[in-house]
Amino acid sequence: MISESIRVVIALDEQVDRNLIEAALPVDGRVNVTGIVHGLDAAPAMDDRSAQLLLVACHGEATAAVDAVRRWVSEQPDRPVVALCDAAPQLFVRDLFAAGADDVVNLPEAPEGLEFTLEKAMARHSRREAEARGEAAPMICVVGPKGGAGKTVTASNLALALASLGRRTALVDLDLQFGDVGLALGMVPERTLYDLATSGGAIDADKLDAYIVEHETGVRVLLAPVRPDHASAVTVELMRRVYPLLRASHDAVVVDTPPDFTAQVIAAIDASSHVCLVGTLDSLSLKNTKLGLETLELMGYDPSAISLVLNRANSTVGLTPNDVEAIVGRKPDVLVPSDREVPRSINQGEPIIASSKRSSVAAAFRALASIYVTDGPVAVGPRGGHVNGGGPQAEPGSSNGRRPERRRRRLLPGRRS
Repeated sequence: MISESIRVVIALDEQVDRNLIEAALPVDGRVNVTGIVHGLDAAPAMDDRSAQLLLVACHGEATAAVDAVRRWVSEQPDRPVVALCDAAPQLFVRDLFAAGADDVVNLPEAPEGLEFTLEKAMARHSRREAEARGEAAPMICVVGPKGGAGKTVTASNLALALASLGRRTALVDLDLQFGDVGLALGMVPERTLYDLATSGGAIDADKLDAYIVEHETGVRVLLAPVRPDHASAVTVELMRRVYPLLRASHDAVVVDTPPDFTAQVIAAIDASSHVCLVGTLDSLSLKNTKLGLETLELMGYDPSAISLVLNRANSTVGLTPNDVEAIVGRKPDVLVPSDREVPRSINQGEPIIASSKRSSVAAAFRALASIYVTDGPVAVGPRGGHVNGGGPQAEPGSSNGRRPERRRRRLLPGRRS
């Protein structure tokens, strides 16, 4: 949930069901409606500088809504816009995205779902502005919908590879219940995200620095809690404050995630500049990898910012890397070969990029790191991991966040119960 209220102005299509809008608004002041514009063509009334975000509420295929979104984005690019659609067809939703909407919500929607969507839109908008100003370091979210694909190995070696290239690198273990980054790096979890979450008080750069543990290679690590029951203390709101601080004080941030699209993972993806999707050469993993790509598409994530890593790519299992494109829909960007040194390096707490620098696996992880520090991928020779071009472009989709149970209604200003 958001820690401060978001101030919104609502442009209201007269045909939309007002009750659906009222039912979707969060309670307890989490969303503050500063004004309502009746009709979608009243551009001057939308110029409410106290509002942080515009909600365009429309019914059906209202072309005026597309015009309103386009006008708001053109005239006030510093503030995001979210469309609320009542009975809108999917093609119309795409028109809203094309006009510049940060997100689209199909009504009816639960207050928690709308709250989550608005928070994502604000975070995404702030991230884009920071990146446009050159103020934010790249943040790579390492994800994989299936356990055992090698996300932690990939995240740890990627962080060390970035550090070896002279980048001041932070590594975050977001697998809050069963995180293994500390084990993979041979680090003692003296300070963890749980300690940060329970420390009390505001979080700034100096305070955050006190909970970062530095690896011998220079990688700076935020470790996961040591007990599964401590995970709930590390909230989405806390991490939303942590990510910008890390990006402001480092040259690169790598986030290791659990094998699921939880609220924490979604928030990390929204805060990131890149996603590294990890899969292996087996049908179950590739099926989940395909679903992961489809989920990122539905979230509206830029497909050109997604890298696909295929672990154990030379395994003899009845599938080849060439089969991946047919199953997943795109070629892997990096092929990481099998090597018995990988599990040995994990057991020793020394990532293979440090313990076996000349190995083809280490070369593959260096190739992966090069994607995030140059204008494009580079070849690494016949023994290293192969680097291919990015996947096909995809149209953005709609992400309405979560759909939990409804709470009580809060009426729009000017309405009586």
